Amino acid sequence: MVQDEKKKNAGIWAKLLGLFLFLIISLNAAIWITGCTYVYKALVYTYPDTDDIDIFDVRSISAKNPRPWPLSHSYNKYALPASTLAKLEELDSEAFLVIREDSLIYEQYWDQLKENTVSNSFSVAKSIVGLLVGIAQEEKLFSIEDPVSRYLPSFSEGRNAELRIQDLLTMSSGLNWDESYSSLFSKTTEAYYGSNLRKLVKELKVIEIPGTRFSYMSCNTLILGMIIEKASGQNLSAYAAEKLWTPLGAEYPAFWSLDKTEGVEKSYCCYYSTARDFARIGKLIQDSGVWYGKRIVSSEFIKASLSPHGIPDESGNKTDYYGYHWWMLDHKGHKIAYARGILGQYIVAVPERKLIFVRLGNKRGEKVLPNHYDDMINYLDGVLDTF
Repeated sequence: MVQDEKKKNAGIWAKLLGLFLFLIISLNAAIWITGCTYVYKALVYTYPDTDDIDIFDVRSISAKNPRPWPLSHSYNKYALPASTLAKLEELDSEAFLVIREDSLIYEQYWDQLKENTVSNSFSVAKSIVGLLVGIAQEEKLFSIEDPVSRYLPSFSEGRNAELRIQDLLTMSSGLNWDESYSSLFSKTTEAYYGSNLRKLVKELKVIEIPGTRFSYMSCNTLILGMIIEKASGQNLSAYAAEKLWTPLGAEYPAFWSLDKTEGVEKSYCCYYSTARDFARIGKLIQDSGVWYGKRIVSSEFIKASLSPHGIPDESGNKTDYYGYHWWMLDHKGHKIAYARGILGQYIVAVPERKLIFVRLGNKRGEKVLPNHYDDMINYLDGVLDTF
């Protein structure tokens, strides 16, 4: 009897093992048949991180004429409020710095990071691309009123032909993109871990009338990057180096993740730089597109970037918090412009106070206002109260 029971149990386990192996083989076959091989990389690395520069190919954005920030005579003589410092430490910060009146007045680093350590900015890159669009338009490489099809032929047919560059800038493209960060099979996950961004873009379809609904989607910035590439005849990193990074006097090279070796920039994310150099973007916004007397971006484009476009959002409310790839907020009598990334990366400018701050790190807070996060508000209050 005991012998029979053992044989019976062994048979059950053998069947379960066989079923398990069948499922594994079937799943792998499905992944290969559908071309979703990026899933393997996503499973290995689980979730995007600030040091993902080590797992992707990158292209360098050169810094040829470095201009270090002058140090304020009060450099690091101020202390942040205890609540701000607690929030920074709670959310696993890497860097926090403040520029006042064009001088570096405060900076702090964690976990052995230094002023020359680069970190992933995630969607802060979207705001950088927004500025590059403004530069390209000023150079008459294109107009934001142009149809996307003029530069990317895959948008020439059907509703795709209705899409304009401006619709991409305002996040109102109406494309069939899934902006999910937790699904293995979302287009956002495929864009991050996959190796063929051009194919991914060619498969996109306009499913809503462009320009009629604000819906934040990474594909919009991805397409903008490809348009700049096509119109300029340069890869996006080379264009950024020549038109933005070098003119801004960046101290260190930046890096942009690619989908593969010598591939396409992940323009919607994955621009790696230092906190000090990210602050230069804040100064450019603060000074309406001028860097120490030199015009980099037209004042008209900066004004449009920082003006609510008013397109109804997914709740049906007019968008009063987003312009041309930049976020905005009225706070305590101040007009705030900022770029943000998914793990609480921020470049924040308070132009009327000549204040800029940058935060880099690994976590962000909770959404407390309809479209803003409590950590950014905490940092903002701390900076406004201290400096």
